[in-house]
Amino acid sequence: MTLQNKRSAAKDILLDILCFALGGILYGISVSVFSEPNQIAPGGITGVSIILNSLFHTPVGTMALVLNIPLMIWAAIELGYKLVLKTVAALLLASVSIDVTALLLPAYQGDKMLVAIFAGVTEGAGLALIFIRGGTTGGTDTAARLLGKRFPHFSMGRLMMLIDFCVVVVSAVVFQSMESAMYAVIVIFVATRLIDAVLYGTDIGTGKMLFIMSQKNGEIAKAIMEKMSRGATVLKSKGAYTGKEGEVLLCAVRRYEVYRLTQMVREIDADAFMIIGDAGQINGEGFKENGIEEKTLRDILKSKRKKR
Repeated sequence: MTLQNKRSAAKDILLDILCFALGGILYGISVSVFSEPNQIAPGGITGVSIILNSLFHTPVGTMALVLNIPLMIWAAIELGYKLVLKTVAALLLASVSIDVTALLLPAYQGDKMLVAIFAGVTEGAGLALIFIRGGTTGGTDTAARLLGKRFPHFSMGRLMMLIDFCVVVVSAVVFQSMESAMYAVIVIFVATRLIDAVLYGTDIGTGKMLFIMSQKNGEIAKAIMEKMSRGATVLKSKGAYTGKEGEVLLCAVRRYEVYRLTQMVREIDADAFMIIGDAGQINGEGFKENGIEEKTLRDILKSKRKKR
């Protein structure tokens, strides 16, 4: 590994740690300052932990960590150990942050609507920071990623909303308060909308456009199609200085997929040259098509095979 690659790897690790730490702190504030003191269980493992805290006075962060162990095993099988390592790191930071912020920061028990809104904003911002760097905090977000592999036409935020609904119903029974469940729905809505806005952009058709120049374009194109279920276009090129003919890969992806794609390209060819730009709107298969939200390349290919 060259010195430049070592520096790039160190920079990525540092960014992962910073985003996970900041995301964990924001998530901890959401739970300890807003949700838990007001008996609002906004879904997922954390929501279950808040319910258990109300019943048995168990620490929310510690219980969330314990309950996530089965999900971590599932994630290791489905997503691979690399993602699980990041998830474990983010989960540990988030769980510790929940219990630490509960000790250090005062709980807010004022207007319930303000509680719900700020709980949703801090939760959504915290989770988005973690998702951007390829991690999760376990619970609903890990389950959403796992289910997303089987239901790719649903965004992560919407899958989280479906899973959280079940926990909200249980919380209404335990807390004996329909209002508590209604405020939890507001928290979930605000958080998931913020997550989708950060990861997918404000328009579902927006994304990033990448031009990739490498001596291993064929291998990279194959990886893009097989590992990311995205397409790539090969453009003929000619170097202005050298006069040599070559190829440039053009690929359009969602904003949240950029990090994964660039890491994959670097693993195949550390010397690859990439240009990344914004795509204001992407229409066509795999993105927005006549108002229909995205389908993955794999789903489209399966559909075409069935028609044949």
